[in-house]
Amino acid sequence: MRNQEYFFDGLIGPTHNYAGLSLGNIASKLHSQEVANPRSAALQGLAKMKRVADLTGRQCLLPPLRRPRLEFLRSLGFRGTDAEVIDRAYRYRPELLAICYSASSMWTANAATVSPSVDCLDGRLHITPANLQSTLHRSIEATSTTRNLRAIFKTEELFCVHQPLPAQAWFADEGAANHTRFVDSGQGVGLEFFVFGSPLDSTGLVPRNFPARQTQMASEAVARRHQLLPDRICFGQQNPRVIDAGVFHNDVIAVGHEDVLLCHRQAFLNQTELLDQLSRQFENTTGDSLRIIEFSEAELPLQDAVSSYLFNSQLITRKDGGISLICPVECKENQAARECVEKVLGGKNRIDEVIFLDLRQSMNNGGGPACLRLRVVLDARQQDSMHAGVLLTESLYSKLKEWVCCHYRESLSQDDLRDPNLVGETQVAIEALSKILDLPSQVLLDQP
Repeated sequence: MRNQEYFFDGLIGPTHNYAGLSLGNIASKLHSQEVANPRSAALQGLAKMKRVADLTGRQCLLPPLRRPRLEFLRSLGFRGTDAEVIDRAYRYRPELLAICYSASSMWTANAATVSPSVDCLDGRLHITPANLQSTLHRSIEATSTTRNLRAIFKTEELFCVHQPLPAQAWFADEGAANHTRFVDSGQGVGLEFFVFGSPLDSTGLVPRNFPARQTQMASEAVARRHQLLPDRICFGQQNPRVIDAGVFHNDVIAVGHEDVLLCHRQAFLNQTELLDQLSRQFENTTGDSLRIIEFSEAELPLQDAVSSYLFNSQLITRKDGGISLICPVECKENQAARECVEKVLGGKNRIDEVIFLDLRQSMNNGGGPACLRLRVVLDARQQDSMHAGVLLTESLYSKLKEWVCCHYRESLSQDDLRDPNLVGETQVAIEALSKILDLPSQVLLDQP
């Protein structure tokens, strides 16, 4: 059995809410303080997983992290019982309460950067969990994510799950949202493309309005950790202009899969030279040509690219060998984005199907189809060794839908975060999930 790409989607957690915590994420700020629908969000995410599972047979999930993190509030001086801590945080610093309730681990493109064993000198699959230190609400995820990944990929002979990089400005790391692996359809040795927003050169071009979340230093460190050969790595810088337009991660302006790259013509700094280099390296690595599909500002204005999330669509290879483009339904509703999709389908490339999915609950918080998934290429031994409880089957899909309908609230506002009953509800939900996934409850609940 050859190497196979698996998709690990984040199971959207029961505290999904709209707090507007992500600076530089236009949708997150636009929908801040609105009433969220956790049950609908989780069911939308599961429906996407089911569609990909039907098409590929290789859909998995990562469980939501424990929320709320009341120890986070206690570390900041809030004292008393759980109910008292929640009430005091709500009254004096509601933004801190929202942080400890954030369900942002749903976007597993930020969970880690993954390099398959065929690319790594020691023959193991390497995973570096992202430190996410650029945003406070996401920075508290790193330790728990590492623990979950080690529970799923626990055979050290086959997998190396590193510690996150130091949580320091030099090493700000946002995971696979800024990393793409290109490979031929045979899933052999690949070319790994790392994109950063903050260059090593302090005199280099940087965004003015919003922070660049990925540093060149972090990308280089991950490549060294994963023992990648220098001629099979390409580094590129995001265009500072698009970061200021709301492109907080590269996966908002570019998406790649196998030998296809779909991107905006303003995605990268010095784009012509960078894509020429990427094409040469891909041909040297695989012997094949990289298929690059670019759209100009005239075809797709940056504002439409960000609002429709066309480039945050997900590319998958189906069982029949064709490639499907999974778009948020917003791409169908936006005329410019819809016309670009039609051009992709009519072009000379391997993409022969488009699927529009309703992911509005995630989209309103700033995450589309590609944000929700982490790509992991596994060989035959690794497929057998991975924890099987997270592979989405018909049975698991049914159990998870039932679990969501049983444990999730229909709606959740910022005022609802004040309800101390929500703490017990979420703990009961996670304990029940641990049994469904056959993962130790102490792992999902972050207990010693």
